[in-house]
Amino acid sequence: MKIKTDEIASVIRQEIEQFGTTLEVSDVGQVVEVGDGIARIYGLGKVMSGELVEFESQGGTVMGQVMNLESDTVGAALFGDATGVREGDTVRSTGRLLEVPVGPQLLGRVVDPLGKPLDGGAPLGTTETGKVDIVAPGIAARQPVKEPMQFGIKAIDAMVPVGRGQRELVIGDRKTGKTAICLDCIINQRQYWGTPDAVVCIYVAVGQKDSTVASVVDVLKKNGAMDYTIVVNAGAASSAPMQYIAPYSGCAMGEYFMWKGKDPSYTGPKHVLCVYDDLSKQAVAYRELSLLLRRPPGREAYPGDVFYLHSRLLERSTKLSKENGGGSLTALPIIETQEGDVSAYIPTNVISITDGQIYLQPELFSAGVRPAINVGISVSRVGGAAQIKAMKEVAGSLRLDLAAYRELEAFAQLGTELDQASTRQLARGARMVELLKQGQYSPFDTIDQCLSMFAGSKGFMDDVVKEKVSQFESNMLDYFRGPQKALRDELVAAKSFKGLDEKFVAALKTFKQSWKN
Repeated sequence: MKIKTDEIASVIRQEIEQFGTTLEVSDVGQVVEVGDGIARIYGLGKVMSGELVEFESQGGTVMGQVMNLESDTVGAALFGDATGVREGDTVRSTGRLLEVPVGPQLLGRVVDPLGKPLDGGAPLGTTETGKVDIVAPGIAARQPVKEPMQFGIKAIDAMVPVGRGQRELVIGDRKTGKTAICLDCIINQRQYWGTPDAVVCIYVAVGQKDSTVASVVDVLKKNGAMDYTIVVNAGAASSAPMQYIAPYSGCAMGEYFMWKGKDPSYTGPKHVLCVYDDLSKQAVAYRELSLLLRRPPGREAYPGDVFYLHSRLLERSTKLSKENGGGSLTALPIIETQEGDVSAYIPTNVISITDGQIYLQPELFSAGVRPAINVGISVSRVGGAAQIKAMKEVAGSLRLDLAAYRELEAFAQLGTELDQASTRQLARGARMVELLKQGQYSPFDTIDQCLSMFAGSKGFMDDVVKEKVSQFESNMLDYFRGPQKALRDELVAAKSFKGLDEKFVAALKTFKQSWKN
């Protein structure tokens, strides 16, 4: 058989072209032990803490993250489906840190903590990634929190105001409406979508039942909120490592939009709201990881660094300086208490990290006060800086009215006869409690909230039957959207009652007269 020389030459040329001059060097080790989402590896001598490693298993490539560095072995947490990883499998170091897909393609999607779609939709098609665990921006990169993050909930916007860039803890026993008020806040951001004040919302579900997450997504879709929301789900069936990284992944997806504000050509949303539901389940997942990695448990059987677990997540919430684009990331971490014990280990940890807390009380919830916010314990360390002027003017007296009412209510239960002033105060307080009640998933406009508080604090509801307070309020708001629209527009423009007090009092007198008749 005759072989043509040009054929041989072309084969040799092809081989030379395919030959790479760069030599790939990677640190390689072997799995010594594997189970419960944890692998112990021998032979990765140069691997760093937090580095991403690649397991070549029977089911394909599985990623893991180095958590423990010991004298002979390395402890790593496995992400994704780790059932195929076996003893003796090869492990390679990558020299990279854990990253997740980021970008506007994630909006409206339900993803797992690694950014893989869970909603049965098309592939994400993202081109950029963000580091899951980063160092929070320093003081110089930030500015004071001063823009309101409107919840649309009267009790919160008036008495526990939250600003953009703040970390406000939502705390209470299970089934007291913690998730509900966070969902209300997400739904309320719909009014800003498509404006320069637009807010991207991220709901991170940690250790929740899949049916619960599905109902949350359903509520967001029904209220038109999924257009600007990303849902990150590490369900109850997910492994401990997945539940541990879920809040960090959600935060990284939000930081993309916050830092994008630095680009002068960027016109999209630069404000982000992150709801972590809930961090007590993340702490439990981290405890499980730590105990499997043989780390010594400390107080109440949690590892000593569990405080750092939450602080390095929540410190990433900030209002960036103007030089950095002025974007913001607001965090609403949720913590579940047992029997109202806010002095337990994890609740006190997170209370000390955040800028205030909204405390939901089971007794109030059972008594029909919804949202069941205990105004005495709930605080915001940003306060009036995160309120419009009109709200500041009416909210100050509201807190005092409620505080006085609570004291008098306890005194009145003794059956003591009260003087006229005390009776009036009791009537005012009872009406204010009634006024602050609000239906689920029905956020209020800020100006409407101000009008309601104004009418209540000026005593226009003192003689209204308690059961009819909400009807009075509804009719009054209709009155200011109809016959008195011009006056309402003046308030919208001024954002303050200064100089308009008398006009509003006169208008309310006219309305009340017609309402009575």
